Amino acid sequence: MKPSISHRTEAMDRLFFSIGALSAFLSVAAGAFGAHALRARLSPEYLAVFETAARYQMYHALGLLAVAWAVGRWPGALPQWAGWLFVAGTVLFSGSLYALALTGVRWLGAITPLGGIAFLAGWLCLAVSARS
Repeated sequence: MKPSISHRTEAMDRLFFSIGALSAFLSVAAGAFGAHALRARLSPEYLAVFETAARYQMYHALGLLAVAWAVGRWPGALPQWAGWLFVAGTVLFSGSLYALALTGVRWLGAITPLGGIAFLAGWLCLAVSARS
């Protein structure tokens, strides 16, 4: 027997809420790590890059909490698309910036805009889902 739509929706809202909370946890941990453990080890330029990664990870962790709410409230696939785009954006944007800051490998910065595009697309999906 196939799960009902509401049962699947509840599973998705819990999934996005969990991912968002875990991402927020990791963002706080990364921010603390950057402020305390990396301050003496990274140049000011790379420390700023690391802090940008943590900040955008937190923004989109909070966005995932909004997605968890929207999935249960607004029907359709757009809220779910928004959530997965936020997850992908976090991995690509914040992940590439963390790696750039820690390794100094500059080509990693070429990946960052793909994450930014995923973030933008996620916010657009969320906005359109509210209007549908």
